[in-house]
Amino acid sequence: MTAYEKPTLATAEIEEVLRGQMGSGVREITPMSGGNLSSVYSFIHEGKGHVIKFSDMAGAYETDRYISNLLTSQGIPFPRFLGQGKVRHLGYVIIEQIEGGNLADCTREQQLFQLPELTRILTRINHVELGLTTGYGWIKPTGDGTYNTWKDYLVHVFAEDQTGNFWENWYDLFQTTCLEKDVFNECYSRLMTYSVYNEPHRHFIHGDVHQWNILSDGKRITGIIDGNCAYGDFLVDLAILDRHMSGLEVVEAYQAYQEQAGILIPDFKERLMGAYYFKGMDGLRFYAKMGWNDAYQSTRDFLLNLSK
Repeated sequence: MTAYEKPTLATAEIEEVLRGQMGSGVREITPMSGGNLSSVYSFIHEGKGHVIKFSDMAGAYETDRYISNLLTSQGIPFPRFLGQGKVRHLGYVIIEQIEGGNLADCTREQQLFQLPELTRILTRINHVELGLTTGYGWIKPTGDGTYNTWKDYLVHVFAEDQTGNFWENWYDLFQTTCLEKDVFNECYSRLMTYSVYNEPHRHFIHGDVHQWNILSDGKRITGIIDGNCAYGDFLVDLAILDRHMSGLEVVEAYQAYQEQAGILIPDFKERLMGAYYFKGMDGLRFYAKMGWNDAYQSTRDFLLNLSK
């Protein structure tokens, strides 16, 4: 199994798509860095910055309208949805561009200074009102979760049969990449042990909250973008942020804010362990598929040492 390659488009093709959606006056179409699974371009229309993303994944961007409306309507600094469609075999979505660069480009001191604000925003995201929606796991265009329980979601995520999506034939990774079946099975066993603590909790999860999806002007957080959004235990987002901002005492800052805000988090340690294993295992197979061996090794070692 070879590493995934994002789709490529000619500028003329992008211009044609944007004319159909935005009319005349589109200028400065520029490729953007980032986006592991999408090809991303910025452009200017009527003096404002916008972004268009393209993907060849089945079902790409189906829930973007719902998620954008959910978050922006409740004051979360998330890009507004502007339009979507298909060109050839590719899906695309157009969103507003939020000012700021990636938090990853800030110095360690700048990131540390902005951590309290980031913690507040993440807490607001995880506690948005979900209305009458039901279910866990990936969010459908209707706003409901795809699965009846958190356990059902976990079992499906790591099932061998992933026909029709990004992980189709992913068991081949055990033979063709650095992905180790014995390590994966050990982590899966631990995941299921701790998942009973995550099971009762249903909140909005961003699912990919790291410094490349967090925007900043160097002094303040200007927005949160993208996401692998789902319903479940919000400590999944804390686990992601902590792993990506290692050494900045993210967990301690988070707990201090929750205490200050009067938010009680029962079984915190056990739920965080379940979250580490869930996102860590997803990371293991992703890094293996992408050929990112160093990231695989560090995540592998972190997970295996968690219970010691």
